[in-house]
Amino acid sequence: MRRRALGRCPVCGEALDVTRLSCPRCETSIEGRFETCKFCQLSNEQKDFVEIFIKSRGNIKEVERELGVSYPTVRGRLDAIIQALGYPVEREKEDEAQTAARRKGILDSLAKGEIHAEEAIKLLKQR
Repeated sequence: MRRRALGRCPVCGEALDVTRLSCPRCETSIEGRFETCKFCQLSNEQKDFVEIFIKSRGNIKEVERELGVSYPTVRGRLDAIIQALGYPVEREKEDEAQTAARRKGILDSLAKGEIHAEEAIKLLKQR
């Protein structure tokens, strides 16, 4: 059984370096410092979201349905992934009703156990 490779250190959160590659067929091993892809740095939860997002062809309504979460939650998770990949997130000016709806969606997701408290805090701090 193969496990997913970690992208971040479980102790300090820093990006991990890949230092050894091996062939399962001939058992050749190569050691050195290898660059990982940006997606490898995402959390497992974020990777799962990206997979669902791609499978849904970017249709946010489909992602909402599949995950059973609200639009603000999908947008918040997508924005967090965009930032984790190193890209800026351009935010539209939200009026008070949109802000309240976004926050409610985050808190609903937290209450349902769909996101962890740390992720909720990050999402709530975002504008």
